[in-house]
Amino acid sequence: MVTLEDVSRLQVVSGKGGTGKTTVAAALALALATAGKRTLLVEVEGRQGIAQLFETQALPYEERKIAVASGGGEVYALAIDPELALLDYLQMFYKLGGAGRALKKLGAIDFATTIAPGVRDVLLTGKACEAVRRKDRNGRFVYDYVVMDAPPTGRVTRFLNVNDEVAGLARIGPIHNQAQAVMRVLKSSETAVHLVTLLEEMPVQETADGIAELRAAKLPVGRVIVNMVRPEVLDEDGLELVRSVTRSSVARSLSAAGLGGARRGGHAERLVDPLLQQAEEYAERHALEHEQRAALGELDLPLHELPLLAEGMDLAGLYQLANELRKQGIA
Repeated sequence: MVTLEDVSRLQVVSGKGGTGKTTVAAALALALATAGKRTLLVEVEGRQGIAQLFETQALPYEERKIAVASGGGEVYALAIDPELALLDYLQMFYKLGGAGRALKKLGAIDFATTIAPGVRDVLLTGKACEAVRRKDRNGRFVYDYVVMDAPPTGRVTRFLNVNDEVAGLARIGPIHNQAQAVMRVLKSSETAVHLVTLLEEMPVQETADGIAELRAAKLPVGRVIVNMVRPEVLDEDGLELVRSVTRSSVARSLSAAGLGGARRGGHAERLVDPLLQQAEEYAERHALEHEQRAALGELDLPLHELPLLAEGMDLAGLYQLANELRKQGIA
């Protein structure tokens, strides 16, 4: 069983679009905040997905408490704005003050974060890493954990590794030092990059490709989290029956259950084809999911599954997923 002491302090969550990576990141933040811990949940894509999940107003560029976890822990959230992060950066290293605000009015900040190679991603990752390193007056970490809802799998390696590119371009000075400091966190045991997937061919393949890219970049891969797993409704005996059962025997069984006569055209007879079609579709999906589980197993990483919530995702569902993560030892 993994203990909280073994968990990396920066948890990066990525995944193919549509796999629910933001939901998993939010549930992970809640799970890590158990037993009085404090977690910061960071959003970097400007979609305000965290605010929607926690049913709160759009997040400003400030750290705001959005939830209380089991045992009294707290979850804070931050939606990082690249322009405002750049103003922070300019103030921190160059003490520009009002001059920085003037640059924003002139459009220079927007230009820098949109055009300058890698600057935007350096600011986003840098802000998260600063939160990881930040300490209070007593020398204790302000946050026990930082969870980043990162860009999708296809872009996450470039996003996390961009600081190396910037460090190569700027070989001296504060930009170089900032990039190096960020990479020291991102490529250390303080960080773990988790990938969220579904039991479907394209997400699983993108997960495998993403893991290969992360490993090639020497970024620390954490776990694979399979989201929205449907419950099993047929065991192996039931699946074998689907492959061998005849229409007439199904009709007789329905009739025996009081669902109408088994004669041709009767109520039970009319139910046979829809039932058999559903059973065949389930058997096909079950076989596909079994295939994809096997493919994920070959990635040589811890594998976890989160259930598909029949009622849909709401705040109660988020706490339910957080509890599931705790039970599985992820947090």
